[in-house]
Order: sequence, then structure tokens, then C-alpha cells
Amino acid sequence: MSLQHFLADQLQDKQQLIALIEQAIDIKNNPSKYSQALAGKSVVMLFEKPSLRTHISFDIGIQKLGGHSLYIGQQNGQLGERERVKDVAKNLACWADAIVARVFKQQVLDEMAEHAGIPVINALSDLYHPCQALADYMALTENFGSVEGLNIAYIGDGNNVSNSLMLMGGILGANVTVITPEGYEPESNLVAEAQKLAQQSGATLTVSTNIEDAKDQQVIYTDTWISMGDSTKVDAILEKFMPYQINEQLMAKAGATAVMHCQPAHLEQEITTSVFDSPQSIAFQQAENRMWAQNSVLVSLFK
Repeated sequence: MSLQHFLADQLQDKQQLIALIEQAIDIKNNPSKYSQALAGKSVVMLFEKPSLRTHISFDIGIQKLGGHSLYIGQQNGQLGERERVKDVAKNLACWADAIVARVFKQQVLDEMAEHAGIPVINALSDLYHPCQALADYMALTENFGSVEGLNIAYIGDGNNVSNSLMLMGGILGANVTVITPEGYEPESNLVAEAQKLAQQSGATLTVSTNIEDAKDQQVIYTDTWISMGDSTKVDAILEKFMPYQINEQLMAKAGATAVMHCQPAHLEQEITTSVFDSPQSIAFQQAENRMWAQNSVLVSLFK
């Protein structure tokens, strides 16, 4: 399994994703085996958006692989404003062996990958969050043995997390249901792409605005209702989204045994405290797996 970049979920096939998940589980269980995998390698982490889990999991993960990481925050402004994205990418490639970027626009990542000449990893963009999805499907593999045929319902805002969940799920053969309030559905072109991937793997993708469709699910997934940087008034969001809250009644009605959240969690908004803190919650397993899944990507990029 060789990777050139890790930019979007659908750029990997089923075999590659399964291999990444299996390797991530192996790195988690046998970290010493990989302690020199990035020896002598330097990775630049370029973040336009603030982060807790992504920043720390990459930073410590790179160290665990014997590599060196350098964090560059928002002090240089948005990429492409001070100097061209192309020039930033080519400069970084003079010194670094890979770029991890958390950006506002997917187009910036694609441009970096085109011009850098070194691997580029998507640590979040407006369209995708593939590192999160890989960690999520790794956690589901650990809990259920396989994700093929697994019923997963994402409930909340149609965003980069739900996009990656339905795209990667389609490739891996998971039956994904995305339920959002009206006007907050995932982008139609990405839904069409995920539908095609699901058909190829024999899975199903359902996109709905009806909370009643959250039935016969093994897993319920949610995310914050207000994306980072969104200026929408909280009261307006809460009014529209409260019927989509993940609570004990919804979990029981869905028949789900696991609940997922990529965090930060706004308790008593998208999820109740009792469900988030319950034994059903695998949110912190997802958070831990961010590091192992990303390390698997890094190891594969340098093979």
C-alpha cells in the first residue's frame, strides 16, 4: 500500500483504507515496532484554524514515530493572502519531508499537493475530515470486528465530518444514514459521489431530514451544530436543531449500542451529558485513535 497524499476520503480504495486501519491497530498495539518509522523526517503542521485533538495527536504521534514536527499557527494569516499557496508549498518542500494542513478551503490543499513535491495530509478542510473518518472507522472496527454492513446514523449538521463519514463508509461497505434539519443537508455532489461508492461496495446511503429515520441503527454519530468560525446566532440554531439532539430516548428508539462524537462536545445541545458520559460513548476512543490512524497514514506515505 503506497500513498502519495492523504487529501480526501474517496481518493483511496477499499483495499488501501482497510490496510490503513489494520496498520493503525498494529501501531496502537505495537508502538515500539514503529518508533523509528519517521527517523530523520521533519513534518510541518500548517494550521489556519485552531485545534486541540488534531494538533496534539499529530505532534505527539510524529514524535512517537521518531520524527520531528514544526507547528505554524494562524499568525501568518490565511494561506494565499500573504503569498501564493504555490510558493508556500515550494518553500516548505525545501526543508520539510511532509506537510499537514488544517485549512478553510479544500482548494488550498489541492494546490499545495500539486506544487509541493512532498506528501500533503488533510488535517481538516471545508469539505473533508479524512483523518477523523479513518480514526472513526478504526474505532468501529475495534468495537464491531468489521464495518461492512454496519448501520451508522449521523445526526446533525451536514458538514465536513458527515461528508467524510459517508464517503469512507461507502467505500468500506458501511450503511450510512445522514439526518439533518432542512437546509443543512450535505452537498448534493458529495451525496451523489457517496451513493456511487456505496453501490459499488453493496452498501446503502440514506440522506434524510426526518429524525424518525434514525431506527435500526447500531451506531449514532453527532458533531457540533455550529461549525468553527460560523457567525450564525446560537438561538436560531438551537431552535432548528433541538429535535435532532442525541439523548437516551433517541438511542433507545434507534436500538444503537454505541454513540460517537468527534468533539468538542456542546453538552445539552447536540448530545446530552448522560449519553456522552455513558458506557455507550466511544468518543475518547475516537480521540485516541486520531493519533494512531494519522500515524498509519504517515508511515504509509514514507514507505
